Amino acid sequence: MSLDPQTLALVRIAVATATGDEDKLRKRMTAARAAAVPSLWVEELLLQSFLNVGYPLALVAFGVWRSVAGPVGESGEPIAHPEWERWTKRGVEACGEVYGRTYHKLMLNLRALHPAIEPLVVVDAYGKILGRPGLDSKRRELCTLGAIAMQNTPRQLHAHLRGALNTGSSRDDVDEVIAIVEDDLSKERALKLWEMWADVRERSL
Repeated sequence: MSLDPQTLALVRIAVATATGDEDKLRKRMTAARAAAVPSLWVEELLLQSFLNVGYPLALVAFGVWRSVAGPVGESGEPIAHPEWERWTKRGVEACGEVYGRTYHKLMLNLRALHPAIEPLVVVDAYGKILGRPGLDSKRRELCTLGAIAMQNTPRQLHAHLRGALNTGSSRDDVDEVIAIVEDDLSKERALKLWEMWADVRERSL
């Protein structure tokens, strides 16, 4: 096993968040506390879940977390303040780390979809949330991978399989995350996930 127990517990919460299953969330959050996962890591994971699974499921997960962990303690960096230039710079750096050499192609694709999408991704997603201190980029991306793998979004899944490697995960790390995810997928979906990963893994050698 290449990933530490705390990271694995965090990924399990990310996967459960995508299901909306409160009982599963509660069990996995309780297990994370038993594994001494820092509360700040969980808080940051749940904040980025607004991006990965949407507001309704993220709010459900936060509600369960509050029942497990109690009132808000250390909340990390405040977000309700105008930091546009800093968020833009940080967003470009964080997004570039995840997407690597395909970053500029991503920006062109986003602009082609709608001109508002690029700043939403770079500034709001990566600058405000994913670039925050409190959780490192490797763990953030592994949790993103777990959440995205639960959804029917193959292009994004492919990008985040590569993103996990770009942010410092080994191939064995990704194997472990997929093994966690497949427990919550149908056999057909799990097979497609492993097939896509086999393709990415081979191309990235």
